[in-house]
Amino acid sequence: MRDRLLAAEKVKAIDWQGQALHLLDQRILPFEEQWLAYTTADGVAQAIRDMVVRGAPAIGIAAAYGVVLAARARQAAGGDWVAALEQDFTLLANSRPTAVNLFWALNRMRDRLARCQDRADALQTLEDEAIAIHESDREANLTMAQLGVDAIRRHQGNAQTVLTHCNTGALATGGFGTALGVIRAAWLEGMIEQVYADETRPWLQGSRLTAWELANEGIPVILNVDSAAAHIMKTKGVTWVIVGADRITANGDVANKVGTYQLAVNAMHHGVRFMVVAPSSTIDMELASGDDIPIEERAGSELLEVGGKRVGANVQAFNPVFDVTPADLIDIIVTEKGIVERPDATKMAQLMCRKRLH
Repeated sequence: MRDRLLAAEKVKAIDWQGQALHLLDQRILPFEEQWLAYTTADGVAQAIRDMVVRGAPAIGIAAAYGVVLAARARQAAGGDWVAALEQDFTLLANSRPTAVNLFWALNRMRDRLARCQDRADALQTLEDEAIAIHESDREANLTMAQLGVDAIRRHQGNAQTVLTHCNTGALATGGFGTALGVIRAAWLEGMIEQVYADETRPWLQGSRLTAWELANEGIPVILNVDSAAAHIMKTKGVTWVIVGADRITANGDVANKVGTYQLAVNAMHHGVRFMVVAPSSTIDMELASGDDIPIEERAGSELLEVGGKRVGANVQAFNPVFDVTPADLIDIIVTEKGIVERPDATKMAQLMCRKRLH
């Protein structure tokens, strides 16, 4: 199955070319495919803040490459460049607060630098580590795709109608995708009949990115407004809601794109199974529950304006980017380490003690 998944991979959003990090500008897809080149950590941090690159795994990967660019500049400037590099770690960490993959990747880069015995080799060591983070995410996606398909097959067999939210495909990861990776793999196995994609306000990742990725691969996708999801579950025979995650806490609570929580509530009411697909780097065992997750709020203009033109009334706007789905609404969490059904603190701890699946 893995060879079929690799053959189906058509999209990438991150391209490291040694001297610069190239990012596919996701703000203007699907109308224009434009790559932007970044040569500084400040530029990478700005790209993360401005949503040029988005999706928890992709943010972490971009930040790791940002450390490489920063280290190169700091070393060239002379002095105690390792100490000075902490400013760049802080800059990148502050780019977005909710997705834990960002902090996981930065901590991994910092730890790798600390273990480097020869400062002359430090730049190459950091570059190798960033590339390893990128490649390991792609491999994790392929493993999760297979595990997710196995879970669907065990519970309900073929001819699935699924609903997804936001974008969790190759554009949001190191390649292939998390939730969308499972959907892709299930389609290749003849198990998907129809995909419904929430448009995902206000950045429209579902309509601009998810629908684009699926349509390019010939996977049948129907776009819907977010508020139609409950009606679709009631009338269209949806069997699974499959979503990604930006942070999963020690008890199995899940932070994901705002709107996910209401999907989980509606799924439970309608007897629809709810699957979360995310790499283990998304799991934050230091936070006991979703109550501890910092929820990013962005400018109200994202709701009140379209293309820079105001369309909303002269009022304030509340624009949280994420919400938290309690663990007791989740049927399955799929990671590259394995699957957790009906997650709780004990099961999450057992998962994180496992070695990586191969």
